[in-house]
Amino acid sequence: MTPYSLAFYLDVVTTGTVLGVGPADPPDRVTKALGPGFAENGFGDHSMFRDYGLAEFFWDRVSAGHPWSGHHFTLQVHRLACRDRALVNDALRARYGRFTPRLRFEKLRRLLERRGVSLVEIPEIPVNAPYFRTFWQPDSHVAVSVMATYGEYSTPDHMRVGDVYSIHAPMTAEEVERRRERVGERPTPPPSPTAGPASDAQPVR
Repeated sequence: MTPYSLAFYLDVVTTGTVLGVGPADPPDRVTKALGPGFAENGFGDHSMFRDYGLAEFFWDRVSAGHPWSGHHFTLQVHRLACRDRALVNDALRARYGRFTPRLRFEKLRRLLERRGVSLVEIPEIPVNAPYFRTFWQPDSHVAVSVMATYGEYSTPDHMRVGDVYSIHAPMTAEEVERRRERVGERPTPPPSPTAGPASDAQPVR
């Protein structure tokens, strides 16, 4: 296994799933995979999310009489820097072992490239720039948000430049294209596996 549970992040970015469950899966299937230890938050009858500590899964529905439809999940990686051992639940710890307090983007990127998995930088949304940068995996539709620079009241005090802030899925190709159109950017091809690592960091969600 890749040391310090980096294997977990590699699996998520490569597959777009957490322990085999993805953003479209219903609540019961996600809880079967991640366990019953979660906090549930609802917003009326139309949307809710379950907080499993490191991972959050979100659903919505047309009305109370309709089933929940998966919307997205987010790994709140920045929470690990608070060193709360309860943050990583038993299911994740049993599969991947110990989790370190921070995830360095360049290390993640380098290990992904060894697997032949590329990340491409996409434009940051204005509210997060220049403090964060976003990198996208086109096949799995996973986005990685990285801290790019310090900003008073804009970035967490416990994070370092180059730390991964969060991992989010899905980010569709349409959303990426909208971001590029806003800044007048042409799509750029993914870096070759032999290219050096690109610069660090990305968005807050």
